[in-house]
Amino acid sequence: MKELKTPKWFNGTVYTEGDTVTNPFSGEAYELTALELSIYDFIMGAQMTFEMGMRDPKMLNDFDKALRWFSKNNIKAYMVLLD
Repeated sequence: MKELKTPKWFNGTVYTEGDTVTNPFSGEAYELTALELSIYDFIMGAQMTFEMGMRDPKMLNDFDKALRWFSKNNIKAYMVLLD
């Protein structure tokens, strides 16, 4: 498995350890690396702010980049957790 590099656009915290994440709707779980978990948490946090009506253009752009990054770098986790 190749080591993933932090994308230049991502300015969030990169965790030192990964963890298992469970899809709250399906109950399916997937083990994520530290970087994957960092970007997953950004996606989920951004989604919550959007649901509260906050629409920052930069965050929307980074959110789209994060989804594309995830689908490119770990399609299986993307399908389980984000699709």
